[in-house]
Amino acid sequence: MKARYYLLTTIVFTIFSTTSLLFSQDNAQDVSSINRAGTTAAQFLKIGAGARPIALGGAYTALANDIHSIYWNPAGLSRIVGGGEATFNHAEWLAETSYDFVAMSVNAGALGAIGLHVISFGTPEEPVRTVLQPDGNGQNWDASMIAAGLSYARNLTDRFSIGFTGKFVSETIFHLSARGAAFDLGILYDTPMKGLRLGAAMSNFGTKMKLDGRDLYFNESPVGDDGAVQEVPAQYRTESFDMPLNLRFGIAYQAIDNEELSVLVAVDGNQPNDNSEYINSGIELGVKDVIFLRGGYKALYLDDSEQGLTFGAGIRYDAAGTNLKFDFGWADYGRLNDVKFVSFVVRY
Repeated sequence: MKARYYLLTTIVFTIFSTTSLLFSQDNAQDVSSINRAGTTAAQFLKIGAGARPIALGGAYTALANDIHSIYWNPAGLSRIVGGGEATFNHAEWLAETSYDFVAMSVNAGALGAIGLHVISFGTPEEPVRTVLQPDGNGQNWDASMIAAGLSYARNLTDRFSIGFTGKFVSETIFHLSARGAAFDLGILYDTPMKGLRLGAAMSNFGTKMKLDGRDLYFNESPVGDDGAVQEVPAQYRTESFDMPLNLRFGIAYQAIDNEELSVLVAVDGNQPNDNSEYINSGIELGVKDVIFLRGGYKALYLDDSEQGLTFGAGIRYDAAGTNLKFDFGWADYGRLNDVKFVSFVVRY
């Protein structure tokens, strides 16, 4: 049995290593730009879920042990104590847009854990403006993005966990839409060194996405006025784009853990397919496992980044076998101002 686990571990690490090598080769061949920024679809998938992970600077790959691991590292679903968790996360995102994350999990014991999640991102309605009608033509437009996924995680040994997520992704802008499918893969490993955990995750490996819809169709007058045909049906041509694939490698260390005080530090290395590599880091201070203070720094070494400092706090309350957690997170986005996250988690 152990031989099977070692074989599976080797296969998983080989997948991560091969994908990382492909990323490096792709970046080396792309001599026309520095980091391929703005070359992927479904950008809303890059917004982190959960106020606690956000407050920790997005350094959550090795920390994942709650319902938010369904986004950061699905292997963490198997580390949830009890019957499972449910969460709701809301953020007023940049430029008056809104972001919501809803998820729940069920722990099936030795069979593993199953989770469901939905991500929603939307913009407010605005008038449709044209060159001839700059004040609006009487119509309103908006944009909405949705991702829904099913996850499975299992503890293969008392130290090693693995998890998968399959998801459907949809983007809609006025009368145009694009759809695709993707999956996530994650692993967690508790090292023999007490309090030290390693994690790795691959997110959004999937199909390309291409916008299509009635807004691409129009009638074009042919060149010249002598022809018998006055208008010719025409169509704008759109391109297909990859999803924002990302490889994350994390390390977390529980420096202090007793009834009065806990100190947790974490660092993540990120390698996206549409930008340069960067590092996230965070630290959490817990008092009597009830009150938590958090801080971090996001996107260190990322080229031309507006991201930076993060902080937040949380409160945990246990009652009648149910654990309730309320968390707040704040993230700086430089010239784009800041973003505030609020999340509520219940463990049953």
